[in-house]
Amino acid sequence: MVNLNLKVAVKHKYDAIVVGSGISGGWAAKELTEKGLKTLLIERGREVKHIEDYPTATLFPWEMKHRGQLPQEVIDENPVVSKCYAFNETSAHFFVKDKEHPYVQEKPFSWIRAYQTGGKSLLWARQVQRWSSFDFEGPARDGYAVEWPIGYEDLAPWYSHVEKFAGISGNKDGLPHLPDGEFLPAFPLNCVEKYFSDFVAQQYRDRQVIVARCAHITEAMPIHIAQGRAKCQHRTLCERGCPLGGYFSSNASTIPWAMKTGNLTLLSDALVAEVLFDEKKNKATGVRVINTITGESTEYFAKIIFVNGAALNSNLILLNSTSRRFPNGLGNDNGLMGKYVAFHNYKSGINAEYEGNLDVKTDGRRPTSGYIPRFRNLHKQEMDFLRGYATSFSASRGSSADTSEFGESLKNALANPKLNGHWNIGAGMMGETIPKITNFVALDDKLKDPYGMPQLRISVDYDDNDHKMTQDFIEQFSEMFTKAGFTNLKIRNVNHPPGLDIHEMGGIRMGKDPKTSLLNKWNQLHECQNVFVTDGACMTSTSTQNPSLTYMALSARAANYAVEALKKNIL
Repeated sequence: MVNLNLKVAVKHKYDAIVVGSGISGGWAAKELTEKGLKTLLIERGREVKHIEDYPTATLFPWEMKHRGQLPQEVIDENPVVSKCYAFNETSAHFFVKDKEHPYVQEKPFSWIRAYQTGGKSLLWARQVQRWSSFDFEGPARDGYAVEWPIGYEDLAPWYSHVEKFAGISGNKDGLPHLPDGEFLPAFPLNCVEKYFSDFVAQQYRDRQVIVARCAHITEAMPIHIAQGRAKCQHRTLCERGCPLGGYFSSNASTIPWAMKTGNLTLLSDALVAEVLFDEKKNKATGVRVINTITGESTEYFAKIIFVNGAALNSNLILLNSTSRRFPNGLGNDNGLMGKYVAFHNYKSGINAEYEGNLDVKTDGRRPTSGYIPRFRNLHKQEMDFLRGYATSFSASRGSSADTSEFGESLKNALANPKLNGHWNIGAGMMGETIPKITNFVALDDKLKDPYGMPQLRISVDYDDNDHKMTQDFIEQFSEMFTKAGFTNLKIRNVNHPPGLDIHEMGGIRMGKDPKTSLLNKWNQLHECQNVFVTDGACMTSTSTQNPSLTYMALSARAANYAVEALKKNIL
């Protein structure tokens, strides 16, 4: 119900409301405020300020009680989030703990969340690749999922827009299936990675080994200096929060930039329970917010609303936004909201050893790896599975010392470490999963969270296509590694459930037809066009690329459209 207290309504009225301060919400807030809109950015978690709220960013291991490791009791209390690679003593304060925000696993699913200013942008792996025409055209080619309402040409200028501001390191590789972007100098491949890159280029016409593009400043441009950010120092302690702003996060970049406009208000500890809908106006009017500390409920109003709570929470919010007009969730006339959820398939990896280049070793740190773009089913359907997979690739060789001795012998061993006898090689797949109606999220009709919200019921799983794709990865990389002279191959088959990829997408997908999709080409709800969704929930398919760069570009594009639509009085 719309709040009728006019004084309160005026006090709580903005031009725009953005729900969620993560990567996509931060970009929406930046674009809207830069264009002059008074914007309320609502974050369900606590406020985390850049630099001052990164308590472990500069600590040495011996300055932490458990040297960075987690006590067993913490692991036992958090069987889901403790499986995440970045969850440790140095970063646990940025993660949602299992007991604090329960959900229903109809099928096993590891839901990794971060509730604070910046969301998961403080914790992400910072890998960024553009989508290509092959990716946007995939569903139309093979008939799975619905056709995208936009193509690469629609998003290309917005990719450039966000890349220049965020700071992206990479090479101009000239690959049509992995378009080049606005790059800062790339991190180099080491000698064994370069050997494998050259070998693959000679042996396989359809495959390339490149350095992975990442959201790290390798050469600070004026736009980065204006943000107060500096060159990445290769510390690779990124999940603690970077006090230098060397990698892109909402905290270091888009939110402070939006604040400088004087048009942004940040509301923390504020859970958006629902989007309010006015049947007479036939549009959304605002949101109802629950203060997570006091439990008080308050309504805020705006002309446009961006829902960017991260994919599954955005589904939850809109499914919970019911009215007489929308009894099944805001904009959910076709009943498809929450359905066709997809993710990335990380089920397998392969390790090996290499006895070449024994006169050198790796030294120092690098916040990225090698990358092998998708090469399956690009130009035609050639395999017995749909779509394809990309692959991370890295090689390293260090030194070690015998620490079994004592006294003078131990001192000498530590002072004179010996090179390891071989190089360690690793590759891991990231496969595209196919959105299916059987992969869905829904509101539980009985269980509530601590704030009275319905718990989210998640029913998402792998399928036969994923298993076939995984087997092809194993076969292809076993062959490639063996031909390259790598030995002692070990296959890593990961049996964990979906979710640890932290790339959940869909449920409020874009499309051309309101009968089969929820959002149009501008990320507006078909049936309530002053509500936009530009986080992972909007994705029609998943591609094989890390998705965050695409969320940024979609958010910037939609926000700029929304501003122009307001000027034309069509929202």
